[in-house]
Amino acid sequence: MITLPEARPATSARVPDVAVDLAAAEEFLRLFHDEHPETGSLTARLAQVRAQVDTTGTYRHTGAELVFGARMALRDVAPCATRLPWRAIRVRDLRRVRSAAAVADACFEHLRVATLRGRVTPVVTVFAPDAPGRPGPCLWNEQLVRYAGYRDRAGHVLGDARYTGFTEAVRGLGWQPPARRGPFDPLPLVVETVEDGPRVFPVPGDVVLEVPLGHPRLDWFAELGLRWHAVPAVSNMSLVIGGVRYPAAPFNAWFVDSEIASGCLAADDRYGVAHLVAERLGLDRSHERTLWRDQALVEIKRAVLHSFDAAGVTLSDHHTEARRLLAQLRGDRPLRRHPFAPPGGRPAYVLTRDAAARGLRGGPGRFAQPGAPGPSTHGWLIGVVRRHLGA
Repeated sequence: MITLPEARPATSARVPDVAVDLAAAEEFLRLFHDEHPETGSLTARLAQVRAQVDTTGTYRHTGAELVFGARMALRDVAPCATRLPWRAIRVRDLRRVRSAAAVADACFEHLRVATLRGRVTPVVTVFAPDAPGRPGPCLWNEQLVRYAGYRDRAGHVLGDARYTGFTEAVRGLGWQPPARRGPFDPLPLVVETVEDGPRVFPVPGDVVLEVPLGHPRLDWFAELGLRWHAVPAVSNMSLVIGGVRYPAAPFNAWFVDSEIASGCLAADDRYGVAHLVAERLGLDRSHERTLWRDQALVEIKRAVLHSFDAAGVTLSDHHTEARRLLAQLRGDRPLRRHPFAPPGGRPAYVLTRDAAARGLRGGPGRFAQPGAPGPSTHGWLIGVVRRHLGA
């Protein structure tokens, strides 16, 4: 594979050979046994885990522990716009999968399972964890499905302007854009392993369900040629459960209307569609106080809701999600971690600065040249996850 010079960090992204924190493991196991006392003796399980950590530097979660941990982590993702029915989330245990090609295939199957002919189902796929001397694979992409952004010499962008840097990076890794480029070309999946480095895998067309956007009253809206994919699958966050880190654990919910309309299509730093719609509506764009953006955005949201409903594809609206959030706060009361606080033993999805950079710029790689020093372990950026769901 071809590696871009700028994809190499100044310091290593090598995973340090550090044993699992036994205090974090114990905290998680107590949480799990409090919820599931039927699973047996906590004392015996703690002794088993201590022995595994003493021998290997890490321990292996049981299937039930993994499911519980993944679901709790998603329940506690505070900025997540969609209030997931976390007790019913499907967890795919693929901890045996480590090779880049197998990880890519399993991610594409994740999209098939989650799409379910338009009835979008929340799914988590958990790949091999980090272990001392044997780090797990990681995914560079912010989401399994995102669209390329092509910037020309004049600075104009065709496609999603957020991903112009990522698009250039994957082209340097060998990806060939379609002969006829368009504004909605799916980016390839980038899987990095310590053995192979970063490898690119084009996303098969049959795993990406897309919805063409029309409008119930404005016939010209369909002429804009807009569409969006059905499944928002966040892919560059690590799942940490009881001190064990799973660097590749993509998860999905379903979209909310505002994520597509406001965060992706209307935004000036993405597609900038608000200007096109306002022009077709004949709105006064001479200054912001005419509220032309607000009027254009309402029609874009109307088109998104109408089109997803007509296609039979799951989509929520921001009013419904607000009511769900209030109900969840009154009932489950999920933990609201400080965004810069390490998760300790409580299950959590976390985003490092390097992972955020990879999702936007296609680098730095996670694994570095042999012998380079390890990175700082400070800085958890949970607050950025909102962007992963369309913002």
